[in-house]
Amino acid sequence: MPDSKADSGALPRVARMQIGIIGLGRMGGNITRRLLADDHDCVVYDTNPVTVDALTTDGATGAESLRDLVRQLVPPRFVWVMLPAGAVTEDVVTALGAALSPGDTIIDGGNSFYRDDIRRAKTLKAGGVNYLDVGTSGGIWGLERGYCLMVGGDPEAVAALDSILRSLAPGLGEIPRTGRPDDADPRPELGYVHAGPVGAGHFVKMIHNGIEYGLMQAYAEGFDILRGKGSPILPQDEQFDLNLADIAESWRRGSVVSSWLLDLAAQALAKNPDLEGFSGSVSDSGEGRWAVEAAIEEAVPANLLATALFARFRSRERHTFGEKLLSAMRFGFGGHVEPGSKK
Repeated sequence: MPDSKADSGALPRVARMQIGIIGLGRMGGNITRRLLADDHDCVVYDTNPVTVDALTTDGATGAESLRDLVRQLVPPRFVWVMLPAGAVTEDVVTALGAALSPGDTIIDGGNSFYRDDIRRAKTLKAGGVNYLDVGTSGGIWGLERGYCLMVGGDPEAVAALDSILRSLAPGLGEIPRTGRPDDADPRPELGYVHAGPVGAGHFVKMIHNGIEYGLMQAYAEGFDILRGKGSPILPQDEQFDLNLADIAESWRRGSVVSSWLLDLAAQALAKNPDLEGFSGSVSDSGEGRWAVEAAIEEAVPANLLATALFARFRSRERHTFGEKLLSAMRFGFGGHVEPGSKK
């Protein structure tokens, strides 16, 4: 567990809380372990009993069903849902809404669409159940590094969960402070922000992921150009056999393009310079698409984010029908043949 937990500004040490956690995959499991390490009481459930057993070994209390999890929690209850966006999360939130009592709180820590959050919160409010949406960034490194959290919901409900959020967040760490005003909210410096009302947390995370797409695409294209400088199509005296691992390593230190993503790229190149075993087919999650849709709705130019998203689509195709049509048109008007073609 990171030492940054001990250095969390002027706030007192976190108070122990009880929380239920549903969904114990890589993110949900490590979120549970980080909370257990900070002495919280975690009641856990997953449809895969193996994951439940693994976490009970680590100190959590296992549940056999959603209702069993609710039964083991002391009111007011807090239940963190860490499942893929879509039908599975919708079904679990609906079931919890029927099982919980007024004053209880459901937290969706996954990547749901922010408009779904707004709709769910209105439905749950009729029964007196609170709803928070928490955009969670940190991936598989969150157990050690902590999670950056973007929270949407009523201020009172967010404040009630503060001990959990502080335990999950990285804390001040060693990042230089930015000279914020004395009366500024202390939470963002610790790695979590109350972004606004319900839906704002996942909306901010949605844009965060769109930016992530753009950053990753910029690195990918830049290193592709560096690698291509050794191409035989260039004049011989302009062909450079560049060591990409060494370049990435040097950029990590003092360069304006240094970042954690660059750290990960440098690690990958150091271990596997030719990236053998990677096909280059890159998936996209819903957030990147939703970010571009939001830009369209707001009439905000988002050239890079849209291009990065489309590049992921392209990565999954060997050659698209459209590219075949381009080639056919070039052959038709100019007799241009494809490389390696026998036409």
